Amino acid sequence: MELFLLSNGKLAGDDRLLGYAHERLAEMIARRGVESAILIPYALIRGDYSQRAQELEAALGIRVSSIHHAGSPAEALSHAQCIIVCGGNTWMLNQMLHEHSLIVPIQQAVRERGTPYIGWSAGCNVATPSIRTTNDMPVRNNVVLPALGLFPVQINPHYIDTHPEGHMGETRDERIAEFCAVNPSESVIGLREGSLLQVSGNRLEYFSARGEGYKLFRHGRAATEHHDAQALAGLVPFGC
Repeated sequence: MELFLLSNGKLAGDDRLLGYAHERLAEMIARRGVESAILIPYALIRGDYSQRAQELEAALGIRVSSIHHAGSPAEALSHAQCIIVCGGNTWMLNQMLHEHSLIVPIQQAVRERGTPYIGWSAGCNVATPSIRTTNDMPVRNNVVLPALGLFPVQINPHYIDTHPEGHMGETRDERIAEFCAVNPSESVIGLREGSLLQVSGNRLEYFSARGEGYKLFRHGRAATEHHDAQALAGLVPFGC
């Protein structure tokens, strides 16, 4: 498989979409001979689908078309050279994937045909087994349906461990610890801004544009900080 699971699309002070991952994405595009991609933009509630496709064309240097223009979305995915799933609201995105019957076509494209998958924020969330570790509000009154399951461990994008002065609610660490307490067999990866997990073939790599680590949460253990993918070796089937 070829996966790029990014915490976010842009970094503060850098207006380039996917700018911090550009070198890695460009290498993959050149290596795979990718000339076009299909964008799945359903996480955007107030954004413009076509405008986001144009931004991606400028960022990646390839043709990008939004799947909402396709007469048959499933057929479009069967011919896609690359699949891009942008950020926005994870609840909306996951429900739309189910309503448009796109879960299986995406899984087949990525797992069976090796189509590269690029997802950030909500697009990163839905690549995991479920969206239960999203930060988003459930704007649609739907059940928590399974997600794509391309990556076997839950991810919390936009992870922060700061505690703002005066904030009396639970911290992100406390919320994730609650998840692990309720789901003791599952782990959660906290991905900070400007960081990503990349799967290429059977190899897993971690990258941070800021040189920061990710945090790994497991039930019954203190959360641990890591700067490479080695800590995930026992949790994922990919080599590190």
